[in-house]
Amino acid sequence: MAWATRFLSAVCFFAAGVLFAPDVLVGDRSGSGATAVTAAKVSHLLCFATCWGAALWATFIGGIIMFKNLPRHQFGNLQGKMFPAYFNLSNLLVFTPMTIEMMKKRHKIERELSIGDEVGWSKNVKTAKSNPTLAAMNKKFGMIHGLSSLANILSFGSLAMHSWYLASKLEL
Repeated sequence: MAWATRFLSAVCFFAAGVLFAPDVLVGDRSGSGATAVTAAKVSHLLCFATCWGAALWATFIGGIIMFKNLPRHQFGNLQGKMFPAYFNLSNLLVFTPMTIEMMKKRHKIERELSIGDEVGWSKNVKTAKSNPTLAAMNKKFGMIHGLSSLANILSFGSLAMHSWYLASKLEL
C-alpha cells in the first residue's frame, strides 16, 4: 500500500508541475533542447536534495533520537537494517557488513551476560573490564565503527561542498 501512496503523490506533484509550469515540464516547442537540459537539472537537484536530507537525518537526527530512546540491541539491529540502504558505496560494500557481523557477535555475548537491553549507555564498558572476550570485541567493533563513521562524515562533507557548488551556480 505504501508504494501506491508514493506513486499517487508523484503523479499529483507532476500534475501540479504541468499546471503551473507547463513550458518547463512539457516542452518549449522551440526544438532547442532546453527542456531536456532543464529536466536533467531538476532530476539532479531532486536526487541531491534527497541524498542531503537522508544524510542529515541519518547522521545527526535520527541516529541520536534512536540511541537515546531504544534499548541498545534494538538500536543496533535497526541501524543494521537502515544503514545498508543509506550509506555511500564504500561504506555499503566494506564497512557496513563488517560492522553488522561484529555487532551480532557482540550482541550474542552480551545476551549471555544479560546486558544490552538498557536504553542509552549500557553496562557493556563496566562488564568488559572483567571479561577479556567482550573487551576484545568492543575494541574491534570500535575500530570498524569508527572507520564507518569517518566514511559517513566524509560523504556528508562532500555533499556539503556540492551544495556550495550548486549555490554558486544559482542565479536569483
